[in-house]
Amino acid sequence: MNYPDSVRFLYTLGNEVKTAKLGLERIGFLLEALGNPQHAFRIVHVAGTNGKGSTCAMIESGLRAAGYRTGLFTSPHLVEPTERIQIAGRPVGAGQFAAAFDQVHACAEKLLRLERIDLHPTYFESVTAMAMVVFRECGVEIAVLEVGLGGRLDATNVVTPELCVVTPVDFDHEAYLGKSLESIAWEKAGILKPGARAVFAQQRAEAEGVLEARAAALGVAVTHSSEVAISGVTLHARGGDFLWDGLPVSCPLAGEHQAENARTAIAALWQLGVAPEAIRQGIAQTAWPGRLERVGVNPEIILDGAHNPASARALADYLDRFYEPRRVWLIYGAMRDKAVEEMAAILFPRAGHVIVTAPAQSRALRPESIRDLADHGDIRVAANIHAALALAAEASPEDTIFVTGSLFLVGEARALLM
Repeated sequence: MNYPDSVRFLYTLGNEVKTAKLGLERIGFLLEALGNPQHAFRIVHVAGTNGKGSTCAMIESGLRAAGYRTGLFTSPHLVEPTERIQIAGRPVGAGQFAAAFDQVHACAEKLLRLERIDLHPTYFESVTAMAMVVFRECGVEIAVLEVGLGGRLDATNVVTPELCVVTPVDFDHEAYLGKSLESIAWEKAGILKPGARAVFAQQRAEAEGVLEARAAALGVAVTHSSEVAISGVTLHARGGDFLWDGLPVSCPLAGEHQAENARTAIAALWQLGVAPEAIRQGIAQTAWPGRLERVGVNPEIILDGAHNPASARALADYLDRFYEPRRVWLIYGAMRDKAVEEMAAILFPRAGHVIVTAPAQSRALRPESIRDLADHGDIRVAANIHAALALAAEASPEDTIFVTGSLFLVGEARALLM
């Protein structure tokens, strides 16, 4: 298939949590039939609720600065599915993506004919397998893999990692991971493997206890991000600076939470034997689109995928710190399975004008429903991101427009604005 056809077919497969039982059997059979490409390179496996993508990006950038040929697998994408699979810091090309799809799809069809698997692998399973194939074909030395959902039953959990990283655990996807922090942390701890080392970011007490107990049961040696000594943290609207054991480090990712993500990445890179100068350079060169990313000026336009309560609180802190005197416009849309009322209560009071809309996704919550949940004096409804941006054109050059909520919405806005 060509690239557009492969993408259309992948979209028909649906999400694992909606269309098929969770588990690793299907992806295991698929990768085995493909010759277990995941065994061809070293792996860093990253789980958590918040900061997974940013931490993955920093780790990959540090490894690349150290001279490794890297692979990076993340989700979801913002604009094109090719973004999910990166080689040496660049998304794969459309042709390479389509070729990997053809290989995985043909293998899946064969397994179906042989009745080795019950259903065609899902979107996420298929793209996970595609990433492993591409990494092997491109001679990747070490790959950084972001968990899609949870950890224990996520399709990426078929790998045997050298290092497991768990970023802060918080509430999200409770319908699939459980209603308590303990149950969510248990799912995240499922990536821990005997023989692999682990790095844990700072955690809430309920999650920390579960992670530590699981690591102890498996004999996994744990390094904590708190062991990374940083000082002199200075934050600005476009990032932050700090000293790590006296070495100046500049992080181009904005938000106070990125200092913790950077500490976690530093701990991981140190465990992987990366030299301090390569770590410093890697952090400084990290790019992670759609997270407090400025894409326009006069008025300033900032994209941020604050898709759960913890990330909404991080965005609220950012607004309070850097945008308190300015008039803020908020364009917001979300999925139906998110804690929208809680997030709206956190974010909407910090905006002078709110425009609620919906990404072009079947799981999107109707903007009218968001409006009815919210308490705000100036809230308007737009059918889609194009209409929302048209309403926000009323903003003055001194104002700031934040597009936030679903990463799908952020991706649609980014495609229009850049």
